[in-house]
Amino acid sequence: MPNYVLSHLDQLEAEAIFILRETAAQFENPALLFSGGKDSIVMAWLARKAFWPARMPFPLVHIDTGHNFHETMSYRDEFVDLIRATLVVGSVQESIDTGRVVEEKGVNASRNKLQTVTLLDTIEKNQYDACLGGGRRDEEKARAKERFFSHRDDFGQWDPKNQRPELWNLFNGRKNPGEHFRVFPLSNFTEMDIWMYIRRENIPLPSIYFAHEREIFERNGSLLAITEFLKPQDHEPVTREIVRFRTIGDATCTGAVRSPASNLDEVIAEVAAARQTERGTRSDDKRSETAMEDRKKEGYF
Repeated sequence: MPNYVLSHLDQLEAEAIFILRETAAQFENPALLFSGGKDSIVMAWLARKAFWPARMPFPLVHIDTGHNFHETMSYRDEFVDLIRATLVVGSVQESIDTGRVVEEKGVNASRNKLQTVTLLDTIEKNQYDACLGGGRRDEEKARAKERFFSHRDDFGQWDPKNQRPELWNLFNGRKNPGEHFRVFPLSNFTEMDIWMYIRRENIPLPSIYFAHEREIFERNGSLLAITEFLKPQDHEPVTREIVRFRTIGDATCTGAVRSPASNLDEVIAEVAAARQTERGTRSDDKRSETAMEDRKKEGYF
């Protein structure tokens, strides 16, 4: 009888499902952070498979900046219905209205950083003891420092110099009251792996991941889309071009790329030839050399 050799996607899937099941086993009230981006979509899809035919034991938690692409919000609601999940929404606008955060001013203002307070408030309100995130180690240098089980103190903060060892498949989820964990089942996936897995599983995606015509303008090296939340200045010319998005976040800081890739095969070919990471289009990561790590230390995703 021939031996069956697992493909690399099979191995990544098995690892992620193991982490998802370990999270359900070790924690009393875990949640899955869901942005409507491809990584959180794949993570939710894997969670669905991990506990099938039962429903996944995690609610989907979306931190809504109020500055989302319309395509993302429409997709979110359709996807929640598809996988029969429970959706919990934390509102950045509510955090602003109640004085928990102060909205940024100026031409480069964004609500992206404000999400941290809303996220921590949502975790505390619902008493989540673990939050599954779709972060991958290949995304950004701060992401590469994360363990699968990443401890957060009682202020929701992360200390990259004080992380627990993870030997073989042993994960230490012990915590004190008020503390919680972030868990990253997709840590060993790459962007290419994500796209190949999406193709294999035939997972539906928001339409803005594929080539479409849109009014854009350039600011600080990023191609930004015109929305009701973001307008060009007088000296910033507007063009109508064929673009797509490699990553999805707050519309005020998520840049597009010029691309004719209109299907999964074309996207995969484009990613294979790319020389810039997907987060290279995110203006919020360019605020400083340590922008991502600084935000993560404060409690960001």
